[in-house]
Amino acid sequence: MNLSQRAAIATAKRIVVKVGSSSITGGNESNIDLLIAALAESRSRGVEVVLVSSGAIATGMPLLNLTNKPSDLPTSQALAAVGQSRLIARYQASLERFGWIAGQVLLTSEDLDGEVTRTNAKHAIDRLVELGVLPIVNENDTVATAEIRFGDNDRLASLVAALVEADALVLLSDVDALYTAPPSTPGATRIEEVAYGQDLSAVETGDTSTGVGTGGAVTKLAAAKYATDAGVDVVLTSISNVEAALSGASVGTWFKSKS
Repeated sequence: MNLSQRAAIATAKRIVVKVGSSSITGGNESNIDLLIAALAESRSRGVEVVLVSSGAIATGMPLLNLTNKPSDLPTSQALAAVGQSRLIARYQASLERFGWIAGQVLLTSEDLDGEVTRTNAKHAIDRLVELGVLPIVNENDTVATAEIRFGDNDRLASLVAALVEADALVLLSDVDALYTAPPSTPGATRIEEVAYGQDLSAVETGDTSTGVGTGGAVTKLAAAKYATDAGVDVVLTSISNVEAALSGASVGTWFKSKS
Protein backbone atom coordinates (compact mmCIF):
# COMPACT_ATOMS: atom_id res chain seq x y z
CA MET A 1 0.00 0.00 0.00
CA ASN A 2 1.19 3.52 -0.63
CA LEU A 3 0.29 7.06 0.40
CA SER A 4 -1.25 9.53 -2.02
CA GLN A 5 0.87 12.37 -0.67
CA ARG A 6 3.59 13.03 1.88
CA ALA A 7 1.25 14.69 4.41
CA ALA A 8 -0.72 11.44 4.68
CA ILE A 9 2.07 9.92 6.77
CA ALA A 10 0.62 11.77 9.77
CA THR A 11 -2.47 9.57 9.66
CA ALA A 12 -1.09 6.44 8.01
CA LYS A 13 -2.31 3.09 9.28
CA ARG A 14 1.17 1.70 9.89
CA ILE A 15 4.73 3.03 9.62
CA VAL A 16 8.16 1.53 10.12
CA VAL A 17 10.90 3.79 11.45
CA LYS A 18 14.58 2.84 11.24
CA VAL A 19 17.34 4.53 13.22
CA GLY A 20 21.08 4.02 12.83
CA SER A 21 23.67 3.29 15.50
CA SER A 22 25.45 6.63 15.44
CA SER A 23 22.18 8.51 15.95
CA ILE A 24 21.36 6.90 19.32
CA THR A 25 24.64 5.80 20.90
CA GLY A 26 27.65 7.51 22.44
CA GLY A 27 27.19 11.25 22.64
CA ASN A 28 23.83 10.91 20.85
CA GLU A 29 22.23 8.58 23.39
CA SER A 30 19.83 11.37 24.44
CA ASN A 31 18.28 11.15 20.95
CA ILE A 32 16.42 8.07 22.15
CA ASP A 33 14.07 10.35 24.12
CA LEU A 34 13.58 12.54 21.05
CA LEU A 35 12.79 9.53 18.90
CA ILE A 36 10.40 7.90 21.35
CA ALA A 37 8.52 11.17 21.91
CA ALA A 38 7.97 11.48 18.14
CA LEU A 39 6.82 7.87 17.85
CA ALA A 40 4.45 8.35 20.78
CA GLU A 41 2.97 11.41 19.09
CA SER A 42 2.27 9.34 15.97
CA ARG A 43 0.75 6.61 18.10
CA SER A 44 -1.55 9.16 19.75
CA ARG A 45 -2.97 9.86 16.27
CA GLY A 46 -3.80 6.18 15.83
CA VAL A 47 -0.74 5.26 13.74
CA GLU A 48 0.68 1.78 14.31
CA VAL A 49 4.45 2.01 14.79
CA VAL A 50 7.26 -0.50 14.31
CA LEU A 51 10.84 0.54 15.13
CA VAL A 52 13.93 -0.98 13.50
CA SER A 53 16.91 0.00 15.62
CA SER A 54 20.61 -0.56 15.14
CA GLY A 55 22.96 0.05 18.04
CA ALA A 56 23.55 -3.22 19.89
CA ILE A 57 27.22 -3.53 18.93
CA ALA A 58 27.89 0.19 19.42
CA THR A 59 26.20 0.07 22.83
CA GLY A 60 28.32 -2.89 23.87
CA MET A 61 31.65 -1.37 22.84
CA PRO A 62 32.21 0.98 25.82
CA LEU A 63 30.87 -1.66 28.21
CA LEU A 64 33.74 -3.94 27.13
CA ASN A 65 36.26 -1.09 26.87
CA LEU A 66 36.55 -1.20 23.08
CA THR A 67 36.97 2.07 21.20
CA ASN A 68 36.95 0.76 17.61
CA LYS A 69 34.35 -1.38 15.92
CA PRO A 70 35.80 -4.92 15.58
CA SER A 71 36.32 -6.48 12.18
CA ASP A 72 36.01 -10.10 13.34
CA LEU A 73 32.60 -11.75 13.62
CA PRO A 74 32.99 -13.43 17.08
CA THR A 75 33.80 -10.12 18.80
CA SER A 76 30.90 -8.42 17.04
CA GLN A 77 28.63 -11.23 18.18
CA ALA A 78 29.84 -10.88 21.76
CA LEU A 79 29.33 -7.12 21.70
CA ALA A 80 25.80 -7.56 20.35
CA ALA A 81 25.00 -10.03 23.13
CA VAL A 82 26.13 -7.51 25.74
CA GLY A 83 24.77 -4.38 24.09
CA GLN A 84 21.33 -5.54 22.95
CA SER A 85 19.86 -5.87 26.44
CA ARG A 86 21.29 -2.51 27.48
CA LEU A 87 19.88 -0.88 24.33
CA ILE A 88 16.40 -2.26 24.96
CA ALA A 89 16.62 -1.13 28.59
CA ARG A 90 17.34 2.42 27.41
CA TYR A 91 14.38 2.31 25.09
CA GLN A 92 12.11 0.97 27.82
CA ALA A 93 13.22 3.69 30.23
CA SER A 94 12.19 6.28 27.64
CA LEU A 95 8.93 4.50 26.81
CA GLU A 96 7.87 4.54 30.47
CA ARG A 97 6.96 8.24 30.08
CA PHE A 98 4.15 7.20 27.76
CA GLY A 99 3.09 3.96 29.45
CA TRP A 100 4.41 2.09 26.43
CA ILE A 101 6.12 -1.31 26.46
CA ALA A 102 9.00 -2.41 24.23
CA GLY A 103 8.95 -5.80 22.53
CA GLN A 104 12.28 -7.09 21.26
CA VAL A 105 12.27 -8.83 17.86
CA LEU A 106 15.61 -10.22 16.66
CA LEU A 107 15.79 -11.57 13.12
CA THR A 108 18.31 -13.16 10.78
CA SER A 109 18.06 -13.14 7.00
CA GLU A 110 17.07 -16.81 7.12
CA ASP A 111 14.01 -15.87 9.17
CA LEU A 112 12.71 -13.76 6.29
CA ASP A 113 13.76 -16.17 3.54
CA GLY A 114 11.69 -19.14 4.63
CA GLU A 115 7.93 -18.99 4.16
CA VAL A 116 7.10 -20.45 7.58
CA THR A 117 9.54 -18.32 9.57
CA ARG A 118 8.63 -15.22 7.55
CA THR A 119 4.94 -15.74 8.31
CA ASN A 120 5.71 -16.34 11.98
CA ALA A 121 7.73 -13.12 12.14
CA LYS A 122 4.85 -11.16 10.62
CA HIS A 123 2.32 -12.68 13.00
CA ALA A 124 4.54 -11.89 15.99
CA ILE A 125 4.99 -8.24 14.99
CA ASP A 126 1.28 -7.88 14.17
CA ARG A 127 0.32 -9.29 17.55
CA LEU A 128 2.72 -7.04 19.43
CA VAL A 129 1.16 -4.02 17.74
CA GLU A 130 -2.34 -5.28 18.53
CA LEU A 131 -1.35 -5.59 22.19
CA GLY A 132 -0.16 -1.99 22.27
CA VAL A 133 3.54 -2.90 22.33
CA LEU A 134 6.28 -1.13 20.36
CA PRO A 135 8.10 -3.83 18.37
CA ILE A 136 11.81 -2.98 18.29
CA VAL A 137 13.46 -4.99 15.53
CA ASN A 138 17.17 -5.59 15.13
CA GLU A 139 19.34 -8.11 13.36
CA ASN A 140 20.22 -11.03 15.61
CA ASP A 141 23.93 -10.24 15.45
CA THR A 142 24.81 -12.74 18.15
CA VAL A 143 23.96 -15.74 15.97
CA ALA A 144 24.09 -14.34 12.43
CA THR A 145 27.08 -15.48 10.36
CA ALA A 146 29.10 -13.54 7.82
CA GLU A 147 27.35 -15.37 5.00
CA ILE A 148 23.76 -14.68 6.04
CA ARG A 149 23.90 -11.27 7.72
CA PHE A 150 21.69 -8.48 6.42
CA GLY A 151 24.82 -6.31 6.35
CA ASP A 152 22.97 -3.21 7.46
CA ASN A 153 19.64 -2.41 9.06
CA ASP A 154 18.52 -0.20 6.18
CA ARG A 155 17.93 -3.39 4.20
CA LEU A 156 16.35 -5.07 7.22
CA ALA A 157 14.02 -2.11 7.66
CA SER A 158 12.88 -2.28 4.03
CA LEU A 159 12.22 -6.01 4.36
CA VAL A 160 10.25 -5.47 7.56
CA ALA A 161 8.25 -2.61 6.02
CA ALA A 162 7.21 -4.87 3.16
CA LEU A 163 6.57 -7.78 5.53
CA VAL A 164 4.17 -5.88 7.78
CA GLU A 165 2.55 -4.03 4.84
CA ALA A 166 3.50 -0.59 6.12
CA ASP A 167 2.28 2.57 4.43
CA ALA A 168 5.63 4.28 4.88
CA LEU A 169 9.22 3.66 5.92
CA VAL A 170 11.17 6.45 7.61
CA LEU A 171 14.96 6.04 7.44
CA LEU A 172 16.73 8.17 10.07
CA SER A 173 20.45 8.92 10.05
CA ASP A 174 22.87 11.77 10.67
CA VAL A 175 22.18 13.36 7.27
CA ASP A 176 18.98 15.33 6.75
CA ALA A 177 18.26 14.15 3.17
CA LEU A 178 19.62 12.61 0.00
CA TYR A 179 21.96 15.00 -1.82
CA THR A 180 23.35 15.00 -5.33
CA ALA A 181 26.73 14.33 -3.71
CA PRO A 182 27.95 13.94 -0.11
CA PRO A 183 26.68 17.08 1.73
CA SER A 184 30.22 18.27 2.40
CA THR A 185 30.90 18.39 -1.34
CA PRO A 186 30.78 21.93 -2.78
CA GLY A 187 27.67 22.37 -4.90
CA ALA A 188 25.82 19.38 -3.44
CA THR A 189 22.08 20.03 -3.39
CA ARG A 190 19.23 18.36 -1.55
CA ILE A 191 16.91 16.12 -3.52
CA GLU A 192 13.42 16.81 -2.18
CA GLU A 193 11.45 14.10 -3.99
CA VAL A 194 12.24 10.99 -6.00
CA ALA A 195 9.60 9.66 -8.38
CA TYR A 196 9.09 5.90 -8.55
CA GLY A 197 11.67 4.39 -10.88
CA GLN A 198 13.62 7.64 -11.21
CA ASP A 199 17.21 7.17 -12.35
CA LEU A 200 19.59 8.11 -9.52
CA SER A 201 22.79 6.87 -11.14
CA ALA A 202 24.16 10.43 -11.26
CA VAL A 203 23.96 10.76 -7.47
CA GLU A 204 27.40 10.56 -5.88
CA THR A 205 27.25 8.44 -2.74
CA GLY A 206 29.73 7.86 0.06
CA ASP A 207 30.11 5.30 2.80
CA THR A 208 29.10 5.87 6.40
CA SER A 209 31.19 8.56 8.07
CA THR A 210 30.95 7.02 11.54
CA GLY A 211 32.96 4.32 13.23
CA VAL A 212 29.95 2.48 14.59
CA GLY A 213 27.52 2.07 11.67
CA THR A 214 27.59 0.00 8.50
CA GLY A 215 25.26 2.03 6.30
CA GLY A 216 25.49 5.12 4.17
CA ALA A 217 23.71 6.58 1.16
CA VAL A 218 24.29 3.41 -0.87
CA THR A 219 22.45 1.15 1.56
CA LYS A 220 19.66 3.69 2.03
CA LEU A 221 19.08 3.99 -1.70
CA ALA A 222 18.96 0.21 -1.99
CA ALA A 223 16.50 0.04 0.90
CA ALA A 224 14.36 2.77 -0.63
CA LYS A 225 14.23 0.90 -3.94
CA TYR A 226 13.17 -2.35 -2.28
CA ALA A 227 10.49 -0.63 -0.22
CA THR A 228 9.07 1.46 -3.05
CA ASP A 229 8.99 -1.61 -5.31
CA ALA A 230 6.86 -3.21 -2.58
CA GLY A 231 4.47 -0.25 -2.53
CA VAL A 232 5.89 1.43 0.57
CA ASP A 233 6.67 5.16 0.45
CA VAL A 234 9.99 6.19 2.02
CA VAL A 235 11.25 9.28 3.83
CA LEU A 236 15.01 9.70 4.30
CA THR A 237 16.02 12.32 6.85
CA SER A 238 17.95 12.94 10.08
CA ILE A 239 16.82 11.96 13.55
CA SER A 240 16.53 15.64 14.45
CA ASN A 241 13.73 15.86 11.87
CA VAL A 242 11.83 12.79 13.04
CA GLU A 243 8.86 14.63 14.53
CA ALA A 244 8.45 16.79 11.42
CA ALA A 245 8.81 13.78 9.12
CA LEU A 246 6.13 11.84 10.99
CA SER A 247 3.79 14.81 10.86
CA GLY A 248 4.05 14.91 7.06
CA ALA A 249 6.22 18.01 6.80
CA SER A 250 8.45 18.53 3.76
CA VAL A 251 11.72 17.48 5.35
CA GLY A 252 14.29 15.08 4.00
CA THR A 253 13.79 13.21 0.75
CA TRP A 254 10.48 11.60 -0.19
CA PHE A 255 10.65 8.44 -2.33
CA LYS A 256 7.33 7.74 -4.00
CA SER A 257 6.35 4.10 -4.24
CA LYS A 258 4.85 2.10 -7.04
CA SER A 259 1.15 2.90 -7.42
